[in-house]
Amino acid sequence: MLTPKTLAVWLAVFAGAAGVKAADVGAPISVVVTVEGQKDSAPGNFTRDDVMVFLDKERMRVTDWSPILSDKKGLQLWLLIDDGTDTSVATQFEDLRKFALEQSPMTEIGVGYIRNGSVQRAQALTTDHALAAQAIRLPIAQPGISASPYLALVDDLIKKWPHGEQAREIVMVTSGVDPDNGPGAINPYLDQAIDAAQRAGVVVHAIYYASAGHLGHSQWQIYWGQNYLSRLAEETGGEFFWQGDTNPVSFRAYLNELSEHFGNQYLLTFLAQGKSGFRRLKLSTEVPHVSLVGPSKVYVGK
Repeated sequence: MLTPKTLAVWLAVFAGAAGVKAADVGAPISVVVTVEGQKDSAPGNFTRDDVMVFLDKERMRVTDWSPILSDKKGLQLWLLIDDGTDTSVATQFEDLRKFALEQSPMTEIGVGYIRNGSVQRAQALTTDHALAAQAIRLPIAQPGISASPYLALVDDLIKKWPHGEQAREIVMVTSGVDPDNGPGAINPYLDQAIDAAQRAGVVVHAIYYASAGHLGHSQWQIYWGQNYLSRLAEETGGEFFWQGDTNPVSFRAYLNELSEHFGNQYLLTFLAQGKSGFRRLKLSTEVPHVSLVGPSKVYVGK
């Protein structure tokens, strides 16, 4: 029987015979990384040599560092609106449509609605941004209709999203309230969504907007909904936007920031060595006044 230890020895022997360094043997992992300069300004000439990648404090070798808005990569972006959102969100639709129209021509945009624990696709991924903008409609605004928005992400979007060369990102407009699980510190559906996104290399951004009905003015529900969204975005390398426990006056500043991030994002590929399973990821650079934003963990397959 071939044990893991024996396999490692054979791999080392093979690598030596083939003239390959031991550091070149590993599982290739790709993640989206946002490079943020001082005061959100665009960083200068930032290359893969400026990036340091650590898994559980052990440094890994970077093999590729490509802008997502390039002919080599590209971006697939889903705009998701919670169908349980209050209808006053319609005041933000002009900004959402402009956001869709202003994206890079190579970006594919899809529009979906979170309903009954699933994603109802109003427009499939397309580079025709006018079609995507036209697909944005009023939510049904039925309290609790979204069921768990986190289950919808896992079962009806991330698991069914074919993986290609493009970066994959989601912008959710939702209160984050989870009627299926209820409020509280423990939410297994949220945990599943984070794990699924990290496994698939999907970045999730969220904009808070209140739910229709009682859920939209329950301080207890609002508090935990925002905490869930903040954690989801933080652990997948995304951004969470909110304005206290009230609805934002305008989405425009949030959407402008996201567009700037897309222009400063890279698909980072590195060789993961060591144990399989979820591994803690740390990104670092010695370039002054620059920070690197990515997922908190990655999944290394067997």
